[in-house]
Amino acid sequence: MAETGQIPNVPVTSRLDGSAVAPFSEPLFRSIWIAAVVSYTGTWMQNVGAAWLMTMLTMSPLMVGLVQAAMSLPVFLVVLPAGVLADMVDRRKLLLATQTWMTLVAAILGVLTLLRFVGPWTLILFTLLLGFGAVMNDPAWQAITPEIVSRRNYASAVALNSAGFNVARAVGPALGGAIVAAAGSGSAFLLNAASFLGVIFVLHEWKRIPHENPFPTTRFTEAMMVGIRYARQSLAVRAVLLRTGVFSVSASAVLALLPLIASPFGPVGYGMLLGCFGLGAIAGATILPAVRRRVSLDAQVALATVVFAIVTFLLSAWHVFVMLALALFAGGVAWIQILATLNMASQTCSPAWVRARSISMYLLILQGGMAAGSAAWGAIANRYGISRALEIAAAGLLLGIISTRYYRLQNGSAAAEIVDVKA
Repeated sequence: MAETGQIPNVPVTSRLDGSAVAPFSEPLFRSIWIAAVVSYTGTWMQNVGAAWLMTMLTMSPLMVGLVQAAMSLPVFLVVLPAGVLADMVDRRKLLLATQTWMTLVAAILGVLTLLRFVGPWTLILFTLLLGFGAVMNDPAWQAITPEIVSRRNYASAVALNSAGFNVARAVGPALGGAIVAAAGSGSAFLLNAASFLGVIFVLHEWKRIPHENPFPTTRFTEAMMVGIRYARQSLAVRAVLLRTGVFSVSASAVLALLPLIASPFGPVGYGMLLGCFGLGAIAGATILPAVRRRVSLDAQVALATVVFAIVTFLLSAWHVFVMLALALFAGGVAWIQILATLNMASQTCSPAWVRARSISMYLLILQGGMAAGSAAWGAIANRYGISRALEIAAAGLLLGIISTRYYRLQNGSAAAEIVDVKA
């Protein structure tokens, strides 16, 4: 049976329905969420181990920078093809393939590192291979969310997925640093390989019901063009992409300049400030369902953007650690309100047969905007100062709300929207 774009209406009898933790009452979502958090934690451990290992191999700033580049480059190279593939094949089988790929790559790198066979270019190569696996995984991973949770718990599920990532971001680097210090980077790589096994097991046990594609094709390029035409002609998809691009460019200033803002407090202070941002994101996830019941998607994003703009401005003026920590906590709350809502809209604005392609475009705009914005705000701060750069970014966030007022987010609108992808 072909999907219409609506989130599956699976009955759930839990009295927690609609609450922030209601998705945990559904066994499949709960199992996948736990496995994903373990996997995310392993990935952060991997990142710490790779960065530290490169500094042990060479003190060249270029080579150290290339490790970070290898982590992000695959997004720009393969995220759109990954979305096409996720719409053409069984997503469960694709996820099993990508998770297995990442397990093998991380395990081989771990063994080679323990045997001292890894040089700078070898490390960059394996980091790049892991990045390709992660990017090929992402569109399919997000596209299955409506299939593993009931309709009424969907918004909470998206928020919990974002919260899980932030939990891993708070725990993973610290745990990775401790493991690297105690047993070396090779051990961190092997633990990352092991962290994928839980996801593989849950996916293997999942009895997924395949969905019919109303526009079947065996040609990869044709499928990609169909996705692009759908995004161009769908008002709902265009709204998500535009809103994401406008927000990501200006919002990237905070995370890009935070190391400089935190420099007076040392690396420990920087870590604590990042932790406050992560804790705010977790707190924001808990109130997301309540906020969504009271205001529309557009109002929710607009209000949270105003809060994030205020936080951005305050960071330009405040220099006391406690005040910065409070501001970043509030920023984390607003951050997840915006990104979880945009993420949910990207997953529901298209029918199932083109959903992964829409999500891949969303990921490209989001991460591309963050990357481009980070570089731009760094250049602006270098020329005009950190405070002025943050003030401009805050103004950009507020102007973004005005510029996108005609592009309203539409939850599940794909069911009613007719798009001629053959045109």
